Amino acid sequence: MQIMSELPNSLEDAIAQSRTAVQAALADGCTRLQVEFLFPELKFMPVAEQFLPAFTDYDSRLKIFFADAGAAALARRDWVDAPFQILDIGTGRAASLQTKIQPEDEIFLFITPTSVEVPQLEKLCEVIGDRPLVLLNPRLEDSGTVGIGYTARKIRDRFISTIESAYYVRPIDEQSALYRCYPGQWEVWLETGGEYQRIAELPTKPSGDDLDLILLKGQPQTTTDATPARKPSVFKSLQRFLKALSS
Repeated sequence: MQIMSELPNSLEDAIAQSRTAVQAALADGCTRLQVEFLFPELKFMPVAEQFLPAFTDYDSRLKIFFADAGAAALARRDWVDAPFQILDIGTGRAASLQTKIQPEDEIFLFITPTSVEVPQLEKLCEVIGDRPLVLLNPRLEDSGTVGIGYTARKIRDRFISTIESAYYVRPIDEQSALYRCYPGQWEVWLETGGEYQRIAELPTKPSGDDLDLILLKGQPQTTTDATPARKPSVFKSLQRFLKALSS
């Protein structure tokens, strides 16, 4: 059955969609997931807080990791009544991994890890094993990261290849967007005449060149008979909203 998704109307709508997508992927047996809201200047703590209801049923069996000790300390301060434990990914030795990951832990949430943390993140995932984990707004493919050599890039790419994208939304510019909501396909949306239209559906994430070609043609790239859905120009207003928050 073909899944027809809809672009979110707001950041809150996108987060709600992502929670549903993660729960669907977990129900299907996926164990390594990521969720990405690729809006400029997005504050990760409010997003993380709104995302947490996806794990309500896990209670203390959820364990949350932040990239560094400072972010973890901030979360512990703000989420004082949280039933789950909050840690940082850290750079500890193998022995410390056993203290970070306990047998009673059932699911893990990593909030905004970057390519710098990939080696330690991969070690943690080895200890986690087949238990499910979710990466929220990871920055693993940040091409601007300094000091990433060939070996580190290979480790990063190998790790990224093991992860299923449960939710992805990125404005390409003010007229177009790339979107995926599990179990739906990757979708390209383009604004024409003041409305967004779905112009392509693809089984895998398109490369930059493929995306440019799809947008240049501005027409469906699949053989389905689906009528292109339409949405208001939500990304322009959302980007203005986020810019106002950060000013």
